This record gives sequence, structure tokens and C-alpha cells, in this order.
Amino acid sequence: MRKSRFTEAQIIGIIKEQEAGMPTAEVCRRHGLSPATFYRLKSKYGGMEVSDAARLEALEDENAKLKGLLADTMLDNVVLKDLQGRN
Repeated sequence: MRKSRFTEAQIIGIIKEQEAGMPTAEVCRRHGLSPATFYRLKSKYGGMEVSDAARLEALEDENAKLKGLLADTMLDNVVLKDLQGRN
């Protein structure tokens, strides 16, 4: 996945600017975002604090690691069943 040019703290700050009353078009222009990108980030990070965003990233990393382990285990099971079928 492509790394964002903004940190989570910056994204949350951008969202808070809009929530404080600044028009969305102005926020997007100041930070060089398209409105679609802004609303995608808002749907992911809206209502969060910086500590929440850090926890979310840690959980996503852990989830990716666990998915990899599960895929490896499933592949091992398929190989073992295939070997068992040949004998």
C-alpha cells in the first residue's frame, strides 16, 4: 500500500480544521488534497485523536502479520494433504 505524504497527526489536524468551521474546499486547497481524498481520510480518521490513530496503525500491522501466518498455515495444510494423497 502506498505511504501517505501526511502523518496521522497531520491528517487529524486537517480534519479538525474542517470541523472547526473552515470550508472543505479551503482545507483541501491549503493542503493540496482533492475533496475525494479528504473525505476518504475523514471516514478513516474522523473523530480520532493522535493516540487512537497510532493504536489503529499498530492493530493493522498486527492483523497483516496474523493474516500472513494464517496463509502460511493453510498452505502447509494443503501441501500435507497433497503428500498424503500421493502415498
